[in-house]
Amino acid sequence: MNTSVKSTALEPGPGSRFFTRLTSNYGMVILTVVLFALFAVLRPDTFASLLNFQLLASSRSVLLILALAVTIPMVAGKIDLSIGYGVGLWQVMALSWQIQGLDYRIVIILVLIGGGVVGLLNALLVELAQVDAFIATLATGQVIFAVTYWYTGGRQVTDSAGARAVAFDEISRWSLGPIPGPFIIAIVIAVIIWLVLDYLPVGRYLYAVGANPAAAVLSGIPRRKYVVSAMVFSGMLTGVAGILLASRQAGVAQANIGPEYLLPALAAVFLGSTTIRPGRVNGLGTVLGVAIAAIGISGLQQLLPGQFYLEPLFNGLTLVAAITIASLATRRRVSRAEAVPVVAADATDPGDTADPASPDSVPPAPRGASDDPDTPPAASDDPFTPSEPTPNTTREPIGKEN
Repeated sequence: MNTSVKSTALEPGPGSRFFTRLTSNYGMVILTVVLFALFAVLRPDTFASLLNFQLLASSRSVLLILALAVTIPMVAGKIDLSIGYGVGLWQVMALSWQIQGLDYRIVIILVLIGGGVVGLLNALLVELAQVDAFIATLATGQVIFAVTYWYTGGRQVTDSAGARAVAFDEISRWSLGPIPGPFIIAIVIAVIIWLVLDYLPVGRYLYAVGANPAAAVLSGIPRRKYVVSAMVFSGMLTGVAGILLASRQAGVAQANIGPEYLLPALAAVFLGSTTIRPGRVNGLGTVLGVAIAAIGISGLQQLLPGQFYLEPLFNGLTLVAAITIASLATRRRVSRAEAVPVVAADATDPGDTADPASPDSVPPAPRGASDDPDTPPAASDDPFTPSEPTPNTTREPIGKEN
């Protein structure tokens, strides 16, 4: 007999109304549209303009890449808090190495390798030393921050002589029509991550490792390999963000510019986990989380110009709201999963029904039949089918007289 188990823990139940399912999966999408429409009505000349879109798309590209860098380890059940400090180091090094005479292409390769090395160090602390990822990456970030201040002396790095390559500045200046180039780079990375996580076995393995590491190991998934790969990839994406940031700064690099990206990136990832695939960190949700932050902060700043507290306030409230929504959604899914009984498929499952005309078909066992060879078969309920007599299996003593 075959059994089947159907899980409805991650999605609204089959009896849910259409509105409930829509708001559960795409509530943040609706909120993004509503916010955009609201600010477009209140500030039609400035908010809903091509110039504002270009400014937001270009300035938020670094944040989007960093949020994607956080997304990959979180899918595997880890968190990387070193990304905010790493992007500060790599934007300094991307400019400093060019001032020292290195070719910008070599600088880009060195930054990517350096980001991967930082990710590998994080992975070694998490996997080999068994340090909690939150503590390990936070400590690594502080060390990176100290190295950045030591290298720069706490001062700005300025290319006053124009030693950097013109092509390096073009990384953040090119565009495809009205769409800025950095935004295109960030969207391409997001699409690749979305395809990998949703449609390739690698993504399913990462989700399995993050959901239940012990079960993943028992299933034959090399858990450590995927965790290390996720951390290394996160470090390399941090390097990409540092390159874009250094290119956009036009010859000026600041040692303290990185940490301000950490909280918005985390807020975007947590907010994205409440939409598209509620309860799961996902690439499209992260993009949507960055979009909500960009729209909300830009709209509020245009409504209340000169109020510099709006951005940190919005990021903090968004992070609290995202974590609260994710926690409530998790509790709701757990309670729904506990309430759904495990139903075994009936023996006459259409998928298991044999073709009576087939010569290889085997008739089903009579009702009440047992797999135990010592148990006699029960009488058939069909009145037209004669019951077979139960064989006498009683042994007579040897030498019994007739």
